[in-house]
Amino acid sequence: MTAHAPTPLAGAPVARSARGWALSGVALVVAGSVVVLALHVLAPENDPVRRTLSQYALGPWKTAFDAGVLAVAAGSAAVLAGLLRAGLVRRGGATAVLLAAWCACLMVVVAFEKIDWSVGPTPTGYLHRYASLVAFVCLPAAALALGRAWRTDPRWARFAAWTRGLGVVALAWLAPLLLGFALRPLTGVPWWQFVPLGLFERGLALAEVAAVLVMGLWAARAARP
Repeated sequence: MTAHAPTPLAGAPVARSARGWALSGVALVVAGSVVVLALHVLAPENDPVRRTLSQYALGPWKTAFDAGVLAVAAGSAAVLAGLLRAGLVRRGGATAVLLAAWCACLMVVVAFEKIDWSVGPTPTGYLHRYASLVAFVCLPAAALALGRAWRTDPRWARFAAWTRGLGVVALAWLAPLLLGFALRPLTGVPWWQFVPLGLFERGLALAEVAAVLVMGLWAARAARP
């Protein structure tokens, strides 16, 4: 997709629909993020530097964690709907496909629990892990694609820059995790010990949630008369 004027909205109803989807998505993403952040206070026994976010799903806070992640997934889907209806994203384009994959993978993360290493690895646990990885890759890729498509448009250059910048920040958090995985045969250091896993995952998640919020606000702004 190259930068061009948004597809003209077919009247006020479509504009209201696009804005409604986008703002609803922003609200859901914020609510889900607040729930997950609250778990850091409610469950201080989970070390946020070393333990991943999914660790909360292995304890008494599973329901709250699952609800938070599902809210982020649903909100992201609503943001995607707003982007589509506002004409910022093309159906079947790279951004749409990547955002849809992000949403789907978040739902898989909830459906299949992470590996409980006190019990041992399971096929569903590995599915959870790889769905998490795909989600973490797809969102920054979508942010970069959307930001690049509109970088030269004078109306949306600022939104495009913020979206692309947050995609870069997310990849900066993700890169050391991928590097640790790639270097494990050489270093002998498990990838989850290459860096403080919990800290880097949380930095990555915050950057990605921020990118979704910017996209949602962008779609809402584009849908205004």
